Amino acid sequence: MSLPKRIEIPLMTSTPDFELIGYRGATACSAAGISYRQLDYWARTGLVEPSIRPAGGSGSTRLYGFRDILVLKIVKRLLDAGVSLQNIRTAVNHLRDRGVTELERITLMSDGASIYECASPDEIIDLLAGGQGVFGIAVGKVWHEVEGSLSMLSGEIDGHTVGGESNDELSLRRKRKGA
Repeated sequence: MSLPKRIEIPLMTSTPDFELIGYRGATACSAAGISYRQLDYWARTGLVEPSIRPAGGSGSTRLYGFRDILVLKIVKRLLDAGVSLQNIRTAVNHLRDRGVTELERITLMSDGASIYECASPDEIIDLLAGGQGVFGIAVGKVWHEVEGSLSMLSGEIDGHTVGGESNDELSLRRKRKGA
């Protein structure tokens, strides 16, 4: 059995194919810093579903896109900050309506109860005027963290492996076995 052809392309969001690259569940978990159990639950409940290839029954492999992994990491950060899953769902639905390039410029802010989108310093000042403690998530920073994580991990385009540094001993054994 021959190994699938490996295509070497740089994993940068400026490459034209970056939106076509799919990442398996384990890779998405690693890049987003979540457990596979969380990933599976969020996919089954519709919070963050894979956009490249959804589950197609038992044994099928979900493939997550860059934007999906970005949203997974944001969800994780909001949960860690104590934001309710109900409010996170509202924020995720809002993020889905935004263009990919718009996401890099937003900062999400929360007082623990509500989530706000800030696109300019003026909005941040208005939010803080209420006197409540607020934390922020600069989506652009998370974007670059996810991009850096994924540059070390393998993805797929049409069944072909792209990017990543999967030359460790375990990966090489799996390739030889055809797994």
